[in-house]
Amino acid sequence: MTDTAISVQGLGKNYIIGHKKEGDFRHAIGNKLRNIFKPEASEKEVFWALKDIDFEIKHGEAVGIIGRNGAGKSTLLKILSRITDPSTGRFEINGRVSSLLEVGTGFHSELTGRENIYLNGTILGMKRAEIKQKFDEIVDFSGVEKFLDTPVKHYSSGMKVRLAFSVAAHLEPEILIVDEVLAVGDAEFQKKCLGKMDEASKNEGKTVLFVSHNLGAVRAFCNKGILLSNGEIQYFGDINETTDKYLYSEDAFLVEDLRKFEGQLNKDDKLLYENIELLQDGTPVISVNNHLPLEIKISFQVLKRIKGFQIFFDFCDGDGSVLFRSMHYEDSTKGFNKPEDIFPGEYKTTATIPANFLVVGNYSIVIHSAEYGIRKINPSEGLRINFTIEESGVYQRTCYPMDRRGKFTPFIKWDLQKENIDINIYR
Repeated sequence: MTDTAISVQGLGKNYIIGHKKEGDFRHAIGNKLRNIFKPEASEKEVFWALKDIDFEIKHGEAVGIIGRNGAGKSTLLKILSRITDPSTGRFEINGRVSSLLEVGTGFHSELTGRENIYLNGTILGMKRAEIKQKFDEIVDFSGVEKFLDTPVKHYSSGMKVRLAFSVAAHLEPEILIVDEVLAVGDAEFQKKCLGKMDEASKNEGKTVLFVSHNLGAVRAFCNKGILLSNGEIQYFGDINETTDKYLYSEDAFLVEDLRKFEGQLNKDDKLLYENIELLQDGTPVISVNNHLPLEIKISFQVLKRIKGFQIFFDFCDGDGSVLFRSMHYEDSTKGFNKPEDIFPGEYKTTATIPANFLVVGNYSIVIHSAEYGIRKINPSEGLRINFTIEESGVYQRTCYPMDRRGKFTPFIKWDLQKENIDINIYR
């Protein structure tokens, strides 16, 4: 038997996108007639979701697929799961595949949880006796035994994910394909799922393809990675190198030149980001001196009134895990104020992170804005600034240079006092 689980050669997928022409009713009728008599006159665009994809995955490898929204990750998994056909190229899969791509995929909403377990197993090519043998294990892992005889249409999204993953992971697949769907489940179940996938890959020799925006989970679980950008592979190799290349790529939004990202910045009709900078001593930086305060300066234009305006950032480590969140209306003495409405005009805001706060390493700040309790302001995934904190030499004068454990390293005030004790009693 070949040791190659998945082989992809020159894979591509395109879609035809139609563009609506603006105008009144008369123009609409005219355009319709022109399209009938001259089809070539209609405005259509060929969009390549994937283009010239080549890679090979061995049996037993756990591969993380990462990239921005729209990079082509889900399209690739749908092709490999045989849900959609490629436009160009070919792929070969050696082994039984089980896929978990969207909430409720493969479930019949009118059937009960029990019936859907047997249905999914049959679709995967398993005999009834095999499914019956695994049935109790599936139900126990999912934690939905109380609702097993309830139609799936009454399940919450989390319950559907629990049952779907349990079925996919336990019905003896040789290749397990999992999309971002696990993000729907609670933290405890996500941890349980990652443990199950880790066991399947390392102990049972199964191949796993895992798409997630949680880079910490991807790094912890996968040994290889595929970085996709605009439907093309930017990197395929070691998972740590893959995630580093993503975090420090234009796709992850390096804000050294915002003009490159005008298409992303101008999506909202109420707010327009004009500039975002990291500053130290008034100078823009990407490499940060840990011994100096760090300023995050955001310039933006409000085009229409925004109710309950919020602008905030998530401060993330090198894995993309959020260390803390800070909002523009918080007050160090009073706590949180109430978000207020903001009116058209030019605005600037600056947040300052104190010196000697974080250890040396790679970090990112993700800027968000919102109408409180209503919606996130585009782009919904936020604007990411990546940077590195470098050693400033401040610890070189200590007895233990660089021996500051953890992520946060603030200088804490200590007070050592000699008590009036007769030390002779200890001799």
